[in-house]
Amino acid sequence: MMGERLVMQESLFYAFRLEDHVPSDHLLRRIDRFVDCSELRQRLTGFYSTTGRPSVDPELMIRMLLIGYCLGIRSERRLCGEVHLNLAYRWFCRLGLEGEVPDHSTFSKNRHGRFRESDLIRHLFEAVQRLWRGRDAALAGGRAEDRPACSGRRKGPRVLSSS
Repeated sequence: MMGERLVMQESLFYAFRLEDHVPSDHLLRRIDRFVDCSELRQRLTGFYSTTGRPSVDPELMIRMLLIGYCLGIRSERRLCGEVHLNLAYRWFCRLGLEGEVPDHSTFSKNRHGRFRESDLIRHLFEAVQRLWRGRDAALAGGRAEDRPACSGRRKGPRVLSSS
């Protein structure tokens, strides 16, 4: 006789780790090796008020921006929805399963305000570029999948003029 579960019963405890569900060859794992947000708070201190309620973590916002740029998600509303649903995106953003994704309007306000005024995106790009230049010569000339993510079809990093 086939059994039937009459009521959906949720577990009290879960043994689930995002780390275990993001493949080792996933694009975001390759990007994560190059993202260093250790100086982020120090660089943005002057752009935040000392009063009021706590802001959304700037590292979360930058990681979300990287997902959007590298994976071609142009809409902030869609980006927030994708980060909410996708386990790999949650892993990359350090959100866990229960972490709250910022509202698209908060995200947009920071991107067009603080991040633009602070020149943070350029700083992050230059930091990744320095890491790229410091890599082993063998790895830099290796297979395409060994190159840092977001490099597209280029053989090396694109250098932007500072004018």
